[in-house]
Amino acid sequence: MIGSVAKGMKTGLTVLAATLALGACKTLETTPAAPLQQGYTCCNLHHEGDWISDSNYAGLPMVPAGTPVKVLSYGRYRAHVDMNGKPFRLGQDYGREQESTEKWVSKLVVTEDPKLKLASYPKAVQEAIKAGQLMKGMTKEQVIMSVGYPLTNENPSLDAPIWRYWRSSFDEYQVEWDKQGRVKNIAAHPMSLPLIEYKK
Repeated sequence: MIGSVAKGMKTGLTVLAATLALGACKTLETTPAAPLQQGYTCCNLHHEGDWISDSNYAGLPMVPAGTPVKVLSYGRYRAHVDMNGKPFRLGQDYGREQESTEKWVSKLVVTEDPKLKLASYPKAVQEAIKAGQLMKGMTKEQVIMSVGYPLTNENPSLDAPIWRYWRSSFDEYQVEWDKQGRVKNIAAHPMSLPLIEYKK
């Protein structure tokens, strides 16, 4: 009698475990994966080899704004992408606590080619953006196109009066905004400023 009860309980537990596993599989099947965006790079992105960090150090080689890009897959704090036929990894090194990797990547991969907006800017602004540099009077949109988004862990709000950027891990520069949302001042080490600020 006891053996029959134990056998019945064992069978019941097996059925329950199988049912739970099947339910988990169905849940996994119906959970949508992160969308694999494709479009264009929002802005000039700097890379070290195939690695593009959210630090976007200005002293590194540059992939220009408007480069065709397709997200191939997501990993832990990174996305594997194809940029105009070349493989790159977008790496979220610093802003992990402030926004998800998918949200960060969605800012970098845009559906509208920024080169269309670039063509509408004044000639000097166009030249500055193509050089990955800044100039006084630029709008926030133009600054982002030229040097990318500031690090979210250091710049929690784009409404802040100052944005912090870096040319390298030890070479910070700052963009100060006026009340109209245009660049009022660019502060940097005297040796770095000529590399950051565009001169007509």
